[in-house]
Amino acid sequence: MTLPREPEVRLAVGRGIGRITLNRPKAINALNHSMVLTISDALSAWAVDDAIESVVLDGAGDRGLCAGGDIRAIHHDTKAGGTASLDFWLDEYRLNSQIAHYVKPFVAMMDGLVMGGGVGLSAHASHRVVTDRTVVGMPEVKIGLIPDVGGTYLLARAPGRTGLHVGLTAGSMTGIDAIALGLADRLVPHQQQDQLIHRIAEVGPTTALKELSDDPSASTIFAARPWIDDCYDGPTAEEILANLRANPVPEAGEAASAVAAASPTSVKLTLRAIRAAGELSLEAALNQEYRMVSALLRAPDLAEGIRAQVIDKDRNPQWTPGTLGEVTEELVDHYFRPTVTQPFDGAGSVVQRGAHD
Repeated sequence: MTLPREPEVRLAVGRGIGRITLNRPKAINALNHSMVLTISDALSAWAVDDAIESVVLDGAGDRGLCAGGDIRAIHHDTKAGGTASLDFWLDEYRLNSQIAHYVKPFVAMMDGLVMGGGVGLSAHASHRVVTDRTVVGMPEVKIGLIPDVGGTYLLARAPGRTGLHVGLTAGSMTGIDAIALGLADRLVPHQQQDQLIHRIAEVGPTTALKELSDDPSASTIFAARPWIDDCYDGPTAEEILANLRANPVPEAGEAASAVAAASPTSVKLTLRAIRAAGELSLEAALNQEYRMVSALLRAPDLAEGIRAQVIDKDRNPQWTPGTLGEVTEELVDHYFRPTVTQPFDGAGSVVQRGAHD
C-alpha cells in the first residue's frame, strides 16, 4: 500500500494563527515554484479571513527554515535552455513583496539555516525571529548569481558597508549578526520556539516576543565595522579587493580570499546592485534583480557555479570571464538592461502575467 505523499508546504489554521510550515526537511526545505504558489495563495486567503490574526512561518526538521531555492532545478534549466527559472523568480519575488506588505502580523521563525530564498521568505516579515542556532546567508556570488529575493535591498540598508561585505564575500551571519544588520528583530532560544507560538496565539506576537526574547550580545560583523567600512570604501571591486589584501586584520584577508574565489561577474554586479538599491523601493530593487538573474540564467557562470558547488562538489569553478579586470563596465551594463517581463510596474504593482509568467 502506497502512503499518501506529504505536502511540501503544510498549512494549518487554529487559535487565530495561520501556520505555514515548509516541509522538505531532507532538502533543508529548499524552495520550489509550487511551494511559492501555495504560500502566496494561502496568504491571499488569510488576509481576508477574520478568524486569522497572525501568520507564522517555520520549517520542518531540525536543520533550518530554508536552504534557499532549488538550485538543482535551476541548473537543469540553464543546461536545457528553459524558462522555468524565470517563471519561478517572478512568482518568488512577488511573494517577497506580498510578505513585506502583508496586512497582518507575519512571524518568521528563522531557526537553523536560512539562505537565499529563505531570506526572502523571512527577512521581509513584520516579526523576524532568530535563535541561537541561526545561520543567515546570501551565498549567491559563489554560484554565479547575485543576492536576490530583495537581498540587495536589505544589504543596502545594513549599517555602514557591512551589507557589501556580506554580499561580496557570500558571508554568513549568526542570528545576532542578522539583528545588528537589520535582517532580523528578536532572538528567542531554539528550545522556546513552540512556547513562543503558543504565546502568540494567546497574546499576539508583539507581547509574546517581549516576554520570551533575549537581549542579543555583540555582533561580530558589527564590531568589525572599522575595517569593513574602510576596505569597502573603494569605488571598484578591484580596489575593494586590494584594500582587503592590504589590511592587516586577519578577517580582511579571509574576506579577500572569498571575494577572489567568487564569480567575478557576480561580484561586480552585486557591488553595483547593492549601491543602487539604497535609493530604490523593494519592488524596484526586485525588478532590478530580475533583470540581472534573467541574463545570468543564460551566462556561463551560473551553470558552472552550481556544478562546482552542488553537482560535482569539486569547489573549483572555472569562471568566464576569469578575473575582475575582464568584467568590463559595458558587460555589467548588459545585465542591468530592462527586460520585457518584470515582476512589478513602475508603481510597485504586480505586472499582469505574460509570456514568462
